Amino acid sequence: GRLGIQVARHLKRLERVVLGYLEVCDGPEEEARLGILETLRCTIEHAWPRMPCRLPVLLKALLKMIWDVHTDQGSTPEPVKAALLQGATECLILLDRCSAGQVKVLLEGVCSSCAESRVQECLRKVQENT
Repeated sequence: GRLGIQVARHLKRLERVVLGYLEVCDGPEEEARLGILETLRCTIEHAWPRMPCRLPVLLKALLKMIWDVHTDQGSTPEPVKAALLQGATECLILLDRCSAGQVKVLLEGVCSSCAESRVQECLRKVQENT
């Protein structure tokens, strides 16, 4: 209970931080992004009643990050990319659960219009998760 309330109070600030970190690649090890995905996962778990209203913003940020990771031609090693995609996918699954399946609905358009196999793979995991 109390943690949820405290988290909720900080959500707005946290959201800005999360969005900021998701946008920026911070070197081959991507420690900041991996850390922020973990933070986001915990936040969704603790403050899930407050999440649906933040859905559009978070969804866009996560999808953009998945896309960026997938198209990144830089020095990020494969295992790090896989971990980022996995983390983002887990967040999407949690968001879908706490929004009564809204993510699945919103992703339907994306899935059909995206031909990139790795990106589709992430989205498929969300779609198939119940």
